[in-house]
Amino acid sequence: MISRIDHVSIAVKNQKEAEHFFHDILGAIAGVGMADPATKFFWQIFSLGDLSRIEIISPTEEGSFLDGFLKDKDGGVHHITLQTPDINKAMAHLEAQGIPVFGYNEYPGGVWKEIFIHPRHAFGVLIQIAEFKAADWLSDEVNLPPETRWQVEKTEAGATLSFAHPGGGRVSLDLNHGELKKLMASLEKAYTKTETKS
Repeated sequence: MISRIDHVSIAVKNQKEAEHFFHDILGAIAGVGMADPATKFFWQIFSLGDLSRIEIISPTEEGSFLDGFLKDKDGGVHHITLQTPDINKAMAHLEAQGIPVFGYNEYPGGVWKEIFIHPRHAFGVLIQIAEFKAADWLSDEVNLPPETRWQVEKTEAGATLSFAHPGGGRVSLDLNHGELKKLMASLEKAYTKTETKS
């Protein structure tokens, strides 16, 4: 039902200060972000390292759904977002288990479908479960080009081998010359076995 944890969402009063901390100090790379006028908040996705992500959310005006959460603090972990391949199956499974959900929302074009589990039913944590393509929300800087599943870049010590991750972004390995030879031998062996079967 759940593919992976996509991100942890941190609610803050001051978006610019939080972005300065995560982007300028910790080196996070900004992905997609936008304001939601209906619920009066702004959100921005950031990538850290190969596959870790956070979302920074903040109120844009009075009457935001974040007002109560931020009433007595400058910020804190607001929710965690779990990716599902099928939101309808996820809802049916949770209903069968007696876990209530709320807030079903589908964005135009079906690019994002979401539900929530209230903290009272999830050990004090607000859980968002969403169906989406993770790469759509990340910077091109962390994704491989479309339709590219792997990439090899020569280095002085050998090469950097990068793979597109199903959860968006890429996983990279630095291999020295000896490791590259072993990898090529393993690939050749696997290829020969495949050719023999066909």
